[in-house]
Amino acid sequence: MIFGKTKLELKVGTFVFIGLIILVIFVLSIGGFKTWTVGYRVNLVFNFVNGVKVGAPVRFAGVDVGEVKKIILQPKPEENRTAVCLEVWVKDNVHIPLDSTVWVNTLGLLGEKYVEIMPGKDYSKILKENESLVGVDPVPTHLLFSSAGNIMNNLDTGITRIVNKEGSLGKLLYDDKLYNELDALVTDVRKNPWKLLIKTKEKK
Repeated sequence: MIFGKTKLELKVGTFVFIGLIILVIFVLSIGGFKTWTVGYRVNLVFNFVNGVKVGAPVRFAGVDVGEVKKIILQPKPEENRTAVCLEVWVKDNVHIPLDSTVWVNTLGLLGEKYVEIMPGKDYSKILKENESLVGVDPVPTHLLFSSAGNIMNNLDTGITRIVNKEGSLGKLLYDDKLYNELDALVTDVRKNPWKLLIKTKEKK
């Protein structure tokens, strides 16, 4: 009985141990843990990152190749600004040309931010570990709304001018005199198309 109980406990213990290993591997894979993946770190420098957080994905030519590991603020009093340095980890087989374009993009409807790297063409100069690459700053949301507001204001002004019979389009739509003259010209040309040929010859 003792040996049978021991064997049963051993089997149960082995089963639980294997289950725990599978569970740990599953959790690490879901979380994107890169324990067994070789890679290196580079720095991407911006003036504004629009809400990028640690752990945000890094894409190279649209493919997930890494993530943001650290965000560092770098005051530059001599330039009257504060730079934002994203320390990112990328896979070892990813080679980033120095003429690549880097910017912050938005993923899906939830607005998750990630870093997009569009590879350059000069692969003779590659970004090496711990080196820096300057990115293109995203446009702040308030500037987008401000630009949209200006467009709407200009559109309203244009419509008001048309309604008030101002400008060429307003006169064309509301001024009967201009419309009648244009209509008479078209009618005359239809009846006497040879006049167009005469004018063309005179110009030549």
